[in-house]
Amino acid sequence: MSSSQSPKSPKGPESPRSPASHGGKAASPEPSPAPPAIVALSAEEIREAGILPGAHWTEQPIEQVDDDGASTIGSIASTTASLTSTIFEYRTVHGRTYHGEIGNAESWEPNDQRHVDSLDIFHHTFMLSLGDKLFLSPLEKNKIHKVLDVGTGTGLWAIDFADEFPNAEVIGTDVSPIQPSWVPPNVKFELDDCNREWTWNEDSFDFVHLRMLLGVVSNWSDIFRNAFRCARSGGYVESMVSSAFFRSDDGSVKKGSALEQWHSIFWEGGKKLGRTFRVLEDDLQKKAMEEAGFVDIAVKDIKIPLGAWPEDKKLAEIGLWWKMSLESDLEGYLNYLCNALLGWTTEETAAYCAHVRKEWNDPNIHSYVWLRVVYGRKP
Repeated sequence: MSSSQSPKSPKGPESPRSPASHGGKAASPEPSPAPPAIVALSAEEIREAGILPGAHWTEQPIEQVDDDGASTIGSIASTTASLTSTIFEYRTVHGRTYHGEIGNAESWEPNDQRHVDSLDIFHHTFMLSLGDKLFLSPLEKNKIHKVLDVGTGTGLWAIDFADEFPNAEVIGTDVSPIQPSWVPPNVKFELDDCNREWTWNEDSFDFVHLRMLLGVVSNWSDIFRNAFRCARSGGYVESMVSSAFFRSDDGSVKKGSALEQWHSIFWEGGKKLGRTFRVLEDDLQKKAMEEAGFVDIAVKDIKIPLGAWPEDKKLAEIGLWWKMSLESDLEGYLNYLCNALLGWTTEETAAYCAHVRKEWNDPNIHSYVWLRVVYGRKP
């Protein structure tokens, strides 16, 4: 653990069972039934969840806060700007395409260029959070021959892993073809909905990687059951998720603040979608891994600041990157949940986003979330 204080894991709603999913490559399974139509939360449900109405945020004045932490981070900001420019140039060279839904997939995240850019920045942010590593599992390079990256997104993890393991075949799957077309020869991308029964053959992969599948997975037990079946004996499966619960050790995240409201929006949205955001709070990764039969399961909790408020320069750098990653498309992360599920107008969502940014820029608000990495070995 990165801190003596660990995140609490209150009991949360159970995820509904989902039909078995796609894998590599046996006969295609029967198509899964379509998910129920999403209906916005009622006013009573919103009140019971403790979510303030959208109009609340349009009525609150926005006073700009000078970020005194800027002087503390100095060179971090210039390094960030330089690296961000490099990331965007890289993605521009490789281009992007967009695709509709496949299977039962219904993403709460957009796949337009602005969001793709945000996901690319997040790839660097996640690596920084893991100590400049792509994974934490104790992999032996000479034993890694075939790798699966589930929910690969823009594909940067798969590409970087392939560069680090040039003798391994790396397959990235996602519901949208937003990955670059020019990739290392040992990388390929496939369209796939991870919630359907995997059709990969048994004992196919030496490493299965699942990163930030929040609000994506219908049933975590099914995901790890599929991963266990498709992993080779001795192979590892690793999952990383973050909490949506903004905390502070000094009480600076106040009740009724924009950051205090954040988790309720995502938790209630996840319940309505049938794909939970309470993965960390309900300890779903470890429970599902144990259920599937994995051994040597390790859990690593990492305290992630939001913003450059920590005195420690490295933590300030991590906090700055998390803040920048989210702010690069904050509306994109919130629009679906706020508009479709809470019934907020575009103006109300934008006002809420403005209050979130204001609080992240306030050096007196010391907010953080927990990031959890869980990995296990197939015996």
